Amino acid sequence: MGEESRLAAVVALAQGMAAAHSSRESWRAAAGGACRALGGSFAALSVWERELGRLRVLVNVGELAEGEEEFPDDESYPVHQFAEITEFLHERWAGGGEPDAWVETAEGTSTGRSGCCHQRVAALRRRGRGCCVVAPIVLHGRAWGELYVARPAGVPVFGRADADFATVLAAVVAAGLAQTERLEEARRLAFTDALTGLANRRAVDARLDEAIERHRRDGVVVSLVVCDLNGLKRVNDTLGHAVGDRLLERFGTVLSLCGAMLPGALAARLGGDEFCLLAVGPSADEVVKAADEVCRRAVELGIGDGVACGVASTEDPIGPVHSARRLFRLADAAQYRAKAERAGHPVVAGRAGPEDPVVRLADEPSRAADGERRRFRGRHSP
Repeated sequence: MGEESRLAAVVALAQGMAAAHSSRESWRAAAGGACRALGGSFAALSVWERELGRLRVLVNVGELAEGEEEFPDDESYPVHQFAEITEFLHERWAGGGEPDAWVETAEGTSTGRSGCCHQRVAALRRRGRGCCVVAPIVLHGRAWGELYVARPAGVPVFGRADADFATVLAAVVAAGLAQTERLEEARRLAFTDALTGLANRRAVDARLDEAIERHRRDGVVVSLVVCDLNGLKRVNDTLGHAVGDRLLERFGTVLSLCGAMLPGALAARLGGDEFCLLAVGPSADEVVKAADEVCRRAVELGIGDGVACGVASTEDPIGPVHSARRLFRLADAAQYRAKAERAGHPVVAGRAGPEDPVVRLADEPSRAADGERRRFRGRHSP
């Protein structure tokens, strides 16, 4: 491969990783780009998990052998079997050298280092491959893992120039991984409430839109629990905002624990003293049971005055739900009703008969609904 071709391959690899929208896409782009750049038939990207002492395969691409999967659940190897991933760090790199790539063949080491890794040689033979080039990946100044590219038996083996090029590709992969980490952290912050660590309103809106689409298409049950912490203003005014923040954090923990009763449920803080649980799949009764547990545990927090919970589920008699907005209005109206009545249990939209006041409140024009909400609240306001 000429210089221009190598440069084009490097650019393609970098662009492929930059276009990735998730870690998995980034890993696939890294391994696939390196495989094409080096003329391989198979490539893998692995991470060194120091705390577990193992090299774990993140992705396999190309011609997979029996037992290999693109994204394996747990394909890992004790790091002592592939000690070179640690040796270059302590011996070569610490002495001022670079983490150079090397080549192994089914007959033993070809170029780049002395001796051979018997486990790699055995793996090449077992999987019908003739050679591989292995390039350590360094990220944030530490050995992160390795890039592995192989060719089948019967074709020319990798040479010194290929090993040098693999070293360059590993550096490009490291830069791409760093970018992916930064983007995922930015996405995490964008969809996470900073105080409680729960999801935020933006995350709920996105998940609920997807859930309602699934409900319209497949009939899946979608349920929403909206919670309003009682007495937060009093706590802030009398005990201080630090105690109020602690109340929010502790209730966030309660909501997360109760949400775990519903597989896949999303626990979120909508803002201020309002929280919610979004469940997709569990029955309405299961969701009400979890909401009841939220109410019970909120009282046991010791600060604040418990919580008002409203539930709306597509499985209950609330009429067609064609939009996320309507389900939110129903759960919100149920929560207002619970707050006005100082209910110690969840109020569930649609369960008070044909003329359910919660459903009527949610479906009235906004002005009338706002007045009704004020009447609900004013009836028992502290």
